[in-house]
Parts: sequence; C-alpha cells; structure tokens
Amino acid sequence: MTITNESSLDELFQVCSSRLKNIFSFYLQDIPSLELKSAMEYALFNGGKHIRPLLIYATGLIFKAPLENLDIPASSVEIIHTYSLIHDDLPCMDNADLRRGKPTCHKAFGEGIAVLTGDALHTLAMQIISSHPASLKTDRRLQMMEVLSKACGPFGMAAGQTFDITVMNDGDISADLLDDIYKLKTGALFTACIELGRLASADDDEFNQQALQQFGDCIGFAFQIQDDILDIITSTESLGKPQGIDVKNNKITYPRLHGMQHAKDKVQQLYQEALEAINYLGDDAQLLRELTGYMLQRQK
Repeated sequence: MTITNESSLDELFQVCSSRLKNIFSFYLQDIPSLELKSAMEYALFNGGKHIRPLLIYATGLIFKAPLENLDIPASSVEIIHTYSLIHDDLPCMDNADLRRGKPTCHKAFGEGIAVLTGDALHTLAMQIISSHPASLKTDRRLQMMEVLSKACGPFGMAAGQTFDITVMNDGDISADLLDDIYKLKTGALFTACIELGRLASADDDEFNQQALQQFGDCIGFAFQIQDDILDIITSTESLGKPQGIDVKNNKITYPRLHGMQHAKDKVQQLYQEALEAINYLGDDAQLLRELTGYMLQRQK
C-alpha cells in the first residue's frame, strides 16, 4: 500500500504503522542482549499513536518525498520519542507506573535496563539516519541529524525536561518561562518533524521552510497544552497513563496557571494560526491539515 497527499487519514495511519514496524523489527532482530532486545521491543511495540512520524509523512508528501526517504526520519523520531518517554517515566523524573495502558519500562524490566534501553534507542535513531538504505543524499542526512539532535538535546527536549524537574513546581513561575519550557520540551521536536519531512524531499525553498517552522511551532505548543487539559479531564483508562500526574507532582501547567477555559481557547488559537501558516499550500497540504485537527481534538 502506498500513500499520497490525497490519501485518507486511515490510510496514512496504516502505512505509517506498517513501515515503522518493519524498520524496528529489522534493527532489533540481532541485538546480542536478549533483555535489552526485549525491553526495546516492549517500548517500541506498545501501541503508540505515532503522531510525530505521521507528521513527517504528511509533510513530506506535500513535496513528493519518496516513502523510503521519509521512513528514515519517521522511524528515528519515533525512536527518540520512545526513549524520552522511558526516561520521563523513571522514579527520578515523573515516577509513573503506567504508559499506554501497560507497566512502564522500569516497572517491567527494572530501572537499570530502562535507562540503558533509552540510551540504546537514542543512539539507534542516529544510526538509522546515517546509514539506513534509501536514495537520501548525504547532505540531507547530515541536515536531518543536525535538526533532530538540536531538537532533542541541550537546545531542545533535554533542556525542557531539565526545567520540568527543576522549576515547574515553583508557584512563582512566569507565564513567559512556562511557554518557553513547553516549546523546548515538546514543541522543538514537533517543529523538527515538519522540517524533517521537508528535508526528505528535494525542496529547498526558504519560504516553505519558514512557513512550516511557524506551523510546527504552533502545533507543538498546542499539543502540550492539550496534554495538560487531558491530564485533568480524562480518566487513566482512556489516557493509558496515570491521570492527574501533574497534580500529583505539584507541577505548574498551562491550565493551572491560566485557567481551563483560557487553555482550551489557546489551543484553538494556535490551531488556527498553524492552519493560516500553510494555507498557501492549498490542497497539497490537506492531509497535514486533517492530521493536525485529529491531534488537537484528541481525547487521549
């Protein structure tokens, strides 16, 4: 089965899930440590929504990127995201027992194996970008590594997570700092996904890059606020992870700082800004628009 920018969301979901599963299975089959292999499989095949790789495929299709090129950043980003969840769930971070309806990695395999599983996944993502077979040129691979490394390292997710465990329980946190934390810990990787989708194609238009960056910034920020809202209003059974964990950890979140209605309004405002940023792309971006609506209207 193949997909184009005229495909349905269901078709996109099916193709994304199938292609990711094939790539993950290929790289996990020969891992010498059976315990590490089992833990990596447990984390990667745990029923995730694959939002980030879906964004990569949907963006790349706008610019006619080959699926084999899109597979590389799509699988790498899902691997990075999975490693971040494993570490985020650890007792020294959010101390969560449940992820996607199942015991978290450290509950199933122990803290030491969970840390090593995250480490192994992080490095595997870079291995895939650098060497997975595809027509993707070397300069594009290097650009992808730079984009992804910046988004998940000390200038992105890692910095955001550091703020998360050091200042987000401070009742005096400013609105501007909270916004910056959200953009680092969640938004940076979303923006990177949009750029990675474009980099899988031959597009070199600076206007496209800037417009897509604005789009990615908006949806990443909105996604994190929506997560905060769902943590308050949705049950543990629906979320697949502990409901109310932010309250349990005494974190200052967007709804807590600004109020629930303002948070909901902000999600809608950012959603509209995101759509306006890619309006010029016309029908070519329809699948990306539909995916964005699905993301920001989800209930889990």
